[in-house]
Amino acid sequence: QVQLVESGGGLVQAGGSLRLSCAASGIMFSKNDMGWYRQGPGMQREQRELVALITDGGDINYGDSVTGRFTISRDNTQNTVTLQMNNLKPEDTAVYFCNARGPSYYSPTTYRDYWGQGTQVTVSS
Repeated sequence: QVQLVESGGGLVQAGGSLRLSCAASGIMFSKNDMGWYRQGPGMQREQRELVALITDGGDINYGDSVTGRFTISRDNTQNTVTLQMNNLKPEDTAVYFCNARGPSYYSPTTYRDYWGQGTQVTVSS
């Protein structure tokens, strides 16, 4: 089965840093675009906001609100994607979800979206 397991969330003061990691299994990791999304308080699943995306080719995109503060990276040998978050602000408070988009070993010819369970990030002012 496909699993995306996030870790690294927690409580931090404004201006602090956190590092999120996502360990993937069951997907053809190097062929997947990997991303981080967040769902703020009161937001519905459909309103999840893109935080950062790194494609299978290594292209990177960031949400406007995090550009310059967050850095996404991937390790295709460890099947992990990491989000380094610096200079955190209270408005960064959300549940952060790891996303994979691409083929899995169970559906090698079909591109699908896979989601982790999420990790809570809370930034106090």
